[in-house]
Order: sequence, then C-alpha cells, then structure tokens
Amino acid sequence: MKLTILDGYCVNPGDLSWDALRGFGELEVFDRTRVDEVLERAAGAAVILINKTPLPGYILRQLPELRYIGVLATGYNVVDVEVAAERGIVVTNIPTYGTASVAQFVFALLLELCHNVKLHSDAVRAGEWAHNPDWSFWKSPLMELSGKTMGIVGFGRIGRQVGRIADAMGMRVIANDTYHGDEPGFPGFRWATVDEVLRESDVVSLHSPLFPETRGMINAESLKLMKPTAFLINTSRGPLVVDDDLADALNAGRLGGAGLDVLSVEPPTEHNPLLSARNCLVTPHIAWATKEARSRLVDLVVENITAFLAGEPRNVVR
Repeated sequence: MKLTILDGYCVNPGDLSWDALRGFGELEVFDRTRVDEVLERAAGAAVILINKTPLPGYILRQLPELRYIGVLATGYNVVDVEVAAERGIVVTNIPTYGTASVAQFVFALLLELCHNVKLHSDAVRAGEWAHNPDWSFWKSPLMELSGKTMGIVGFGRIGRQVGRIADAMGMRVIANDTYHGDEPGFPGFRWATVDEVLRESDVVSLHSPLFPETRGMINAESLKLMKPTAFLINTSRGPLVVDDDLADALNAGRLGGAGLDVLSVEPPTEHNPLLSARNCLVTPHIAWATKEARSRLVDLVVENITAFLAGEPRNVVR
C-alpha cells in the first residue's frame, strides 16, 4: 500500500518522526505541494495525508486508487467531502490533539494584553527603568484577571479547558454553546446567550466552529455590546470575526484589545486592517503547534489509519 504525505513540513519540520507510518507500506513524504503537483505526487496512493493542501473534487476523480484521506488537523474544508463520499473515499480528521496547547495559548495572548510583558522587557533592556526618576515604572495599564468575567463562546473540549484555567485564576466563567452537556462546577458558572456573554464579559474567548450561522458573528453590531475595556481572544476560526469591524472598534477605543491567532484570510494581505489596529496582537496560527501537540497528532494519525484498515474507521468527517 502506498501512502503519500503532501505537506508534511507543516506538522513535522524535522523534529518528529514519520517512522510509525512506514509500517503500513510505502511512504512518500513531501514538505509542501502545489495544487498543480498533487495529481503527479498522489498517483497510485491508497492513502493521502494532508494538512492544508487542497483536494478539490476534480482531483479526487482522477485518483482511482485512493481509498483514504487523513487530514492532519481538525478543520477539513480543504477536502471536497461530497466527491470523496461519492467515490467511497473515507475522510478523517484529528479533533482532539491540541486541546491543552490551544487553551494555553489563549492565556499567552490574554496575559500579554494584561501586562505587555515584551514591551516592558524591551524597555528595561533599553535602559528606561534604570534612567527613570521613580522606582515604580510601567509603560501601559496593567490588569489583574482575578474577579473578572471570562465569557466563552463554544464550550467544547477547548472551551472547557479555557474555563478550567480561567477558574483557577479566580475568574468567573460564563459560556454559550448549542449543546450544554455536563455543567462544570466552577463557582458562579452559568450558561448564557451570545449577547449576554458579550455584554457581561471582561474577556471573550471564541471557540465556535465555523458554520454559516457563526461566520461574521463578531461584527459592528455585536461589538457594540462589549465593554469598552474588554478583550477579545480568537484562537478558533478567523472568519468568525469581521476584520474591518473589529479594527474599527479597536481604533475608536470601543474595545480594550484583541488577541488573534487566526484571521479571515491566512496568511493575511498587507492591507488587513488588524495588522495596524490599536492594541491588537496577531500571531501566525500557532496555538496548535507545540511539539507535544504535534506529536499527539502523529500518534492519532497512526491510530486513525489502523482503525480504517481494520474496517472500523474513526474520526470520519462525512
């Protein structure tokens, strides 16, 4: 059996091993693949593994030996799943590998907004503290999170982990989700509507999937509901937020700040207004990318393929 990884560098730039996959058959790994190279590289493969390389329907129809597509991520919008289903191709994803890492990154963004750690470190190295006439020295307002309200939109695995960390830091947690499940035992926790989350929260963290009904949910009107001192964190899906509307709110002082690991278009164009917006952190979609999370991802890829070959596929997306 031939297995082909079309864009392995994204998950494994060289600090992990693909050896566990070689037990399934002949493995060919490409660091990155353009769309016009997919057909040649995927020819003859029964298993294709991808992260962000698109697999549109017209390509799938030209790969008669293909039986399985493993998406090395949670989102699978790069695959034409309808055509895959028509052709009997199983498509799986990896939904659980990054929970701890993404939740941790939420607080990396949030704590930077609260304390501007890099700004102050750079100021000390530049001699500003040493030359300051007062011992007390800070360059921006500092915020304590204890006693503040964390509002979480999308209370699945990652949202709940964010809630646990927020609770441990002394924050009150409120959450919105279409499926409630077990209610956590955080003091003061309650379920809320999206509008209530936006109105009441000092920090709003987005963890919703991208559906037609959630696309652009953070827009000019919904931003008006938020406190002018509040922070917005998005480590979920960029198109949940209307970029122009968020930039306008930040620049006008109608929102305290934002921490974004995802954008509506990735990588962004140089004209994306959030790149120059006031008090807006933008990172290159790295919340998932700790070595620990990527190592779990590779392990789960092996488990997914093993289950598929045993006739009991798991994490099937369609």
